[in-house]
Amino acid sequence: MARQEVTTILGLVLASVCAARPALAQTQPTTTPGTQQSEDQEQSAAALAREATNPFSSGWLMQMQQNNNWTELPLDRGRRMQSNLMFQPLVSFRLTDAWGLYVRPVVTLFNSQPHLDEDGGRDRTTGFGDTVLGVAVARPLFGGRLIVGGGPTFIFPTASQRALGQDTWQVGPDLGVTLLGKSFIAYAFAQQWFKVGGDGRKTSQMNTVFNFTHAFANGWTIGTQPNLSVDWEARGDDRVAFAVGPQVGKMCKCGRTPTLFQLQFQYYPVRPSAGGPKWNVQLQVTPTISALVKKKLF
Repeated sequence: MARQEVTTILGLVLASVCAARPALAQTQPTTTPGTQQSEDQEQSAAALAREATNPFSSGWLMQMQQNNNWTELPLDRGRRMQSNLMFQPLVSFRLTDAWGLYVRPVVTLFNSQPHLDEDGGRDRTTGFGDTVLGVAVARPLFGGRLIVGGGPTFIFPTASQRALGQDTWQVGPDLGVTLLGKSFIAYAFAQQWFKVGGDGRKTSQMNTVFNFTHAFANGWTIGTQPNLSVDWEARGDDRVAFAVGPQVGKMCKCGRTPTLFQLQFQYYPVRPSAGGPKWNVQLQVTPTISALVKKKLF
């Protein structure tokens, strides 16, 4: 338990320090008289915050997400915390003047995965989970305010231990829609997977992420990022998990790299009766770098 608490505390401290640095910088004198330079910087911070949350971003997002989930073990064996760290970079390429290619692998490290052992006792496991790879092509519409994209998505059985993965090869479609406003971004991104191989049980599952983020001129953000998961092969009462809660963030410069810190608290009003999470605390850190491949591929 101590390791998860330390991870969360370090993340919060780092976010607070990074958020304080721009405030200190604004107190320094500038070489340009007036407030125009400060206003331009604030507007730029808001634009960078929206870019860092965009699943069809033109930049490369090196996102890390720390999740702490309070779960209930099966057979009434009590509540335990499940902790995992997800590295989910977004890499984009220009296919043509109108179309873009977006690739997003998701690698999960389980810091602590509670489960029942063969004798029904409580146990914990640490290791890597299965790897998800989403690929989409997209194009902007209505002057760039709306972006629609889709493509294939895959799950590879890369878990280091059976308790951390499904031991199946899976493939299916993904579809995303993003709406960009002057001060906000909203999107929905859905992925569906079907089993195509492996020794694990039959799988058919879907995950959909919704997002609404309002970015203020000084780089602060507020919003929500609900998550809907459906296991179509589970029993009726255990199929759906839905999490919702508030999210607050801050865009800052860590060195010369724009980095968005976001902290979210979620509650699961709908969850599986056995082994499902009830609460979640999530810290996202998203450094943004310029695309390393700038030329069109076609």
